[in-house]
Amino acid sequence: MAIIARDLTKIFKMPAHAPGIAGALKHVVHPQYTEKVAVDHVNFEIKDGESVAYIGPNGAGKSTTIKMLTGILYASGGEIEIQGVNPYKDRIANARNVGVVFGQRTQLWWDIPVEESFRLLKDIYEIPDARYKENMELFKEVFGLGEFITRTARRLSLGQRMRADLAASLLHDPKVLFLDEPTIGLDITVKENMRQLIRMMNRERGTTIILTSHDLQDIEDLCRRVIVIDQGRIISDVEREQLQSMFAHERGVRISLKKPGRDVYQKLLEHPELRLEMEDAHTITVMFDLHTHTAYEVISLVGELADIRDISVIEPDIKQVIEKIYRSELQVNS
Repeated sequence: MAIIARDLTKIFKMPAHAPGIAGALKHVVHPQYTEKVAVDHVNFEIKDGESVAYIGPNGAGKSTTIKMLTGILYASGGEIEIQGVNPYKDRIANARNVGVVFGQRTQLWWDIPVEESFRLLKDIYEIPDARYKENMELFKEVFGLGEFITRTARRLSLGQRMRADLAASLLHDPKVLFLDEPTIGLDITVKENMRQLIRMMNRERGTTIILTSHDLQDIEDLCRRVIVIDQGRIISDVEREQLQSMFAHERGVRISLKKPGRDVYQKLLEHPELRLEMEDAHTITVMFDLHTHTAYEVISLVGELADIRDISVIEPDIKQVIEKIYRSELQVNS
């Protein structure tokens, strides 16, 4: 098993004192604190080679969980194993097993050229020369590192730094790759190149992928399983397709008619439970709730009103599902 989390909990103590100098002085003498439960008894297991999205609204506990899994934060309670290693009790062994990309934080040395940072990482991780050369050639091709590899990290744009950070995290062929908002600042082309590389690492090298992202295209392209966390608790842990089918109740049919369909459209308006769009003179899109209608019923209804030329079914995508979860329009349970 690549990752095991059992009753994983993180509680932050936060100072609680009255405003002003008097409140601050009183706090020094009699300190008082409130507790904030950021991660609340989280349980999951991730197998070797899985690609998993770990998502939720802002403040849900995503990054805190990732920081505990990587050994950056100590857990307040529970147990963690990464490739059989406790990440905060044996940091060195854990560091050899994992790669980490935090979208808001760099792992490069700020005042030396990027290529020197890579050479330092080569020595730290004791990467064989042949593998280092092979990986560097791959990353230069995919991320275009050659255009800025001689610059210091502080002189890089955000997009360039993200490319360099991702390359640095993959340099030692980690068994587990944590990606926390990895596509911040990347243009469309580089994003797609990054996704292709991650898919390749997952498919050909068996790298386990854990992704947090607000870019839902990342989730769609990279992850087969989705864990949703909110207010520190896991509320759903299912395959991506299952999440779509379980919680996206809206479906649609795009119906092309043999003759102009304005009259058909007007008659369908008599059914307020249907959501309609007249795409052109001959094409009507009908959206409906699976709780009240089936696609067959909707198609039959239209067929009674006009001759149908063609039909296509509109399936929900992961973006629609997750946006509804974030807006609390869908209530999900683990």
